[in-house]
Amino acid sequence: MVLVPNPGNKTAAALADLNRPARWNSDFKAFGVAERIFGSAQTGFRDGGHELVFRALGTTCRIVIAGAVPAVTEFFDAALRWVIAFEAKYSRFLPESLVSQINREAGNEWVTLDPEAERIFALCHELNFLTRGIFDPTALPVIALWNWKEARTTLPTDAEVSAARDRVGWRQVQRAPGKLRLSRAGMCLDLGGMGKEYAVDQIVLLAQRSGFASVLVDFGADVRVSGPPPDQRPAWFIGLENPAHPGACWTGVAVRDGAVATSGDYLRKFELNGRRFGHIVDPRTGRPVATAARAVSVIAPSCTQAGMLSTAAFVLGPAEGLKLIESTPGAAGAITTETQILQSNRFHEYVVS
Repeated sequence: MVLVPNPGNKTAAALADLNRPARWNSDFKAFGVAERIFGSAQTGFRDGGHELVFRALGTTCRIVIAGAVPAVTEFFDAALRWVIAFEAKYSRFLPESLVSQINREAGNEWVTLDPEAERIFALCHELNFLTRGIFDPTALPVIALWNWKEARTTLPTDAEVSAARDRVGWRQVQRAPGKLRLSRAGMCLDLGGMGKEYAVDQIVLLAQRSGFASVLVDFGADVRVSGPPPDQRPAWFIGLENPAHPGACWTGVAVRDGAVATSGDYLRKFELNGRRFGHIVDPRTGRPVATAARAVSVIAPSCTQAGMLSTAAFVLGPAEGLKLIESTPGAAGAITTETQILQSNRFHEYVVS
């Protein structure tokens, strides 16, 4: 549970000196998560600022920030602790998490929520409404049915899809002050559709409240920046991956204060009988998305909003997806298909020439 310091890096050395085991309360269930995340963390110096890289929330996370070493060290420690607590509480893969507790009680008891959890589930309700039901934290039964990682020789039957859909629907979630209940047995929550994006926003807010004027937070290519970059460039440059050539970018955007998120099915997918089935499933149909869109990138004020819009636009398809982006104040985006790139009216303002 020690950061691997780069030679001569004072920030890494200071972080490595922290006596972390002694600082975790013995009854805090996040200790195992803390050990894993702290153990993965490394620091360096990049783009004129201090950089922290670690593994959490199922992906690679990166923070770049400008400031004096003592303050940066304290912030990095606080950021790691926030992410640890968030993953420990809301990951469906951890049996002691709040989400796992709610899932175990599906069809049975109400589960008590603290104010933070109430706010997060209220946000889920709002996102479900804004996306016309496309964002649905109860969609796991249909997502699991079409598991893109599974080696398969057949597709789910119509009966299997129908049975899974019966256990999906945010409207079946019962909410009351201080508590929540899944109304049907077999229902389950999964915050993977907004968890990383929400975490990005919270870490940026933590940096702002700590007085940092320049920060980039990148959790699995869900990115938000605040202030100008520390290397004196006018804005942060963020590349947008080409779905036809993963690993290469088709363009880059310049963002000073805002977020960028991309949704697509060009990497996580399976093929059967000459057909491609992506990992993004429309909870309204219970089936993988089958529109002309290959990827959707959205620039928005917050990462949660950018992620919500990019996924919803991908599911809706190029025409309706572009309308959704255009109708959202402060948002801009581009939708890539096999034959063209559709851009919202304001997207050109961000493109790096």
